[in-house]
Order: sequence, then structure tokens, then C-alpha cells
Amino acid sequence: QVQLVESGGGLVQPGGSLRLSCAASRFAFSVYDMSWYRQAPGKERELVATITSSGGGTNYADSVKGRFTISRDNAKATVYLQMNSLKPDDTAVYYCNAGRRGSSYWGQGTQVTVSS
Repeated sequence: QVQLVESGGGLVQPGGSLRLSCAASRFAFSVYDMSWYRQAPGKERELVATITSSGGGTNYADSVKGRFTISRDNAKATVYLQMNSLKPDDTAVYYCNAGRRGSSYWGQGTQVTVSS
């Protein structure tokens, strides 16, 4: 059974940083594009960042450009999201997604709360 397990969420003050991790297992991680999504209370799930299977290409939502960085380690089957200069609007459950040619897998999510 495919597994995506997120970690690294928590409570942080505005302006602070967090690093999310998503450990993958039981599928061919290195051939999947990986993404981070988030969903705030009462809002739809939105795409935050994507990285191609090789790690050579990345894409970000306008709201996080310059603050968040997505990266991956195919040897460890793990994708990361470094989040800096966090704002209260970044508060959400963050989900890891693996996508390839119609196949899509999701993690269970990790809560990020930005508050003073």
C-alpha cells in the first residue's frame, strides 16, 4: 500500500520558519512529480508548490513565491517544503501529493499554525 507521511508541522510565530517533510514508500517515488497542497478552514485545497520527478523544475503559487522552497531527495524518497517568513494566512493543513499520468496519491496532512 502506497504511503506518504508528512511531518514537521506545528505552531510558529509570524516571521518564523518551518520545514515540512513527506516520506514516501511502496511506489516508484523517483518517477513522480511531487507537490505540496494546503487547505485552510472553510477554503478549498490549493496548490502550493510542485517539483518535477528529477528535481530539475519547480513551480510555486504566487502567494508563497520567494518565501517557500520545495526540494526532494530521491535516494531517501522524501520531499521537503522549507517555509520562511511565515504569515497567519499560511495557516492550513499541508498535504503531500504524488502525481504521474493520472495516478495520484495523498498523505494524511500536517497542521501548520502561524500565530502570535
